[in-house]
Amino acid sequence: MRIAVNTRLLLKNKLEGIGWFTFESFFRITKEHPEHQFYFIFDRPYDKSFVFNNNVTPIVVSPPARHPFLWYYWFEYKIPKTLKAIKADVLVSPDGYISLKSDISQVAVIHDINFYHAPKGLPFFTSHYMNHFFPRFAQKAKRIVTVSQFSRTDIAKYFKIDINKIDVAYNGASDSYRPLSEDEMKLIREKFAEGKPYFLFVGAFNPRKNVARLIEAYDIFRKSTNSAIQLLLIGEPMFKTDDIDKAYKNSTHKNDVKFLGRKGPDELTKITGAAHAVIYPSTFEGFGIPLLEAMKCGIPIAASNATAIPEIAGNSAIYFDPYSVDEMANAMQRVAYETELRETLSANALKRQQQFSWDNTARVLFSSIEKCF
Repeated sequence: MRIAVNTRLLLKNKLEGIGWFTFESFFRITKEHPEHQFYFIFDRPYDKSFVFNNNVTPIVVSPPARHPFLWYYWFEYKIPKTLKAIKADVLVSPDGYISLKSDISQVAVIHDINFYHAPKGLPFFTSHYMNHFFPRFAQKAKRIVTVSQFSRTDIAKYFKIDINKIDVAYNGASDSYRPLSEDEMKLIREKFAEGKPYFLFVGAFNPRKNVARLIEAYDIFRKSTNSAIQLLLIGEPMFKTDDIDKAYKNSTHKNDVKFLGRKGPDELTKITGAAHAVIYPSTFEGFGIPLLEAMKCGIPIAASNATAIPEIAGNSAIYFDPYSVDEMANAMQRVAYETELRETLSANALKRQQQFSWDNTARVLFSSIEKCF
């Protein structure tokens, strides 16, 4: 079988959620299935580390597709020609974008449809493109893969898709996430938090991540407890972050709110493992990989009760209404100081994380590919 893969999000040192899904899944699939030939389609020069095995042929198809107009051109004109030239049997697209003009079987990995529920949370042209094309992608795809039962039901309901066409391949997390010793935690806290314990948030700064309310809730927490716990925020601004700037400027404890920017995998695993607790206030998630990363470290979690988050974190977290800063602040206080609760959440996390692995992700994804034949 000649399997083409949209690998445009495999970017050296810039892997985000979908990029990691692509990397971890196809690192395993290509090695476990040497009987098949894989064609990795990049939209720019690629790093050789992404050519996982000798059954992988990399192809660069220009121009770089990073804007709605270029998405259309790339997927509707360049990709069909490429698939025809390599005589591909199937196209697998880990970011959900497929070609409406190609007649071959296609597997679309649609992680969530937040863009449908909150179209104003995205730049105008991005929102318009996604809401116009993704329902069509879902109809066109031979199979759909998603990352939670919540997203499976959501896609089937709102895009009017037979739910039996959709497979669930939960995300995994690297085994480098693990519980740290007290000495290891001390060193990390000294480096990033002046030796103090800290709450941790990980995620891109966009409206659905709810970072402004997190900062407001942290201010309430500090005022009510006189705590020394800091708030560390890891991620980069994407768009519409004025509310974050405002919340930070209005915070009376802004000196203890630290924006650390993007962190590479090595530092991120350590910062996660040394957290006093992870706070995850997102209003919409199809999965939430930082939840699983915290669980693998045995870190207590306080999280939003919205969308797929309870499905993933289960009994590893306490929950709050993401739109209530008071509930969020109260959850911070509980997860910070209730010793028995913290121990229970930690134990539950280490047990629950065993249900998720990239090996299982790859297995389900490849099974979905096989259903195309």
